[in-house]
Amino acid sequence: MRLMHRLAVLGHPVSHSRSPAMHNAALAELGMDGEWRYEAIDVAPEDFDELVSSLPGQGFVGTSVTVPHKLAALAIADVRSPAAEAIGAANTLHFREGRIECHNTDPNGVLDALPRPPRGMRALVMGAGGSARAAVWGLREAGARVAIWNRTEAKARALAEEFGVESVDGERARAGAWDLLVNTTTVGMRAAGGAPEEEDPLDALPLDVGALGPGRIVVDLVYGKRETPLAAAARAAGASVIDGLEVLVRQGVPQFELWTGRRAPVERMRAAALAAG
Repeated sequence: MRLMHRLAVLGHPVSHSRSPAMHNAALAELGMDGEWRYEAIDVAPEDFDELVSSLPGQGFVGTSVTVPHKLAALAIADVRSPAAEAIGAANTLHFREGRIECHNTDPNGVLDALPRPPRGMRALVMGAGGSARAAVWGLREAGARVAIWNRTEAKARALAEEFGVESVDGERARAGAWDLLVNTTTVGMRAAGGAPEEEDPLDALPLDVGALGPGRIVVDLVYGKRETPLAAAARAAGASVIDGLEVLVRQGVPQFELWTGRRAPVERMRAAALAAG
């Protein structure tokens, strides 16, 4: 049967992405894999605009967008969602009625993975990059009281001022009574991939691991073959832990539903993403 509806993830590099396995499993679960397919496309930054402009004519309905193209995805869009506009980046493109629409489902990845709504929570976001922007905006919109820590304090202050939240230095971050911690830094990435760390990753974060007890929630966007040191320490202390794989699944759910108009089979997507590692 001829494939009529194509989807993809755009990145550089992109071969490591688990999105094709996750979305293709969802399509198969719903019996859509005969006419739909999700693939990975490695595109260099200088070729991004030309490629995206060509995709609707090749049968593409939409794409996921990963590094380093999230800013370019926002720039090329004819229509921007409120989230993409506010965050200043897009992770989702939708080709519809001759226009390119962009969205950002990264906040969904964090918010929808939480065991309870974050309204009123004291939330510390660690990092000040693109993932931090999405987490800060999403948590603020959901009613959390957000603070930002970054190794470079000036970056934390700038991001906090932009979104109207608080920035804290390492001492205040370590002493804070946080209900929710979100790690958007790369700390722990080597350990998650199975490689030895040159230093204890937890030393690079402003945390009192002993305070991460029951009732606390820790979200670590890093994921790999092994549990990160932060996730392992938080779990051992009794905190609720959400890893980066669950965040990946949760940001993929609204993408799938946007493109297909069907309810995403979350459990099947989670199992496929896990198996793809």
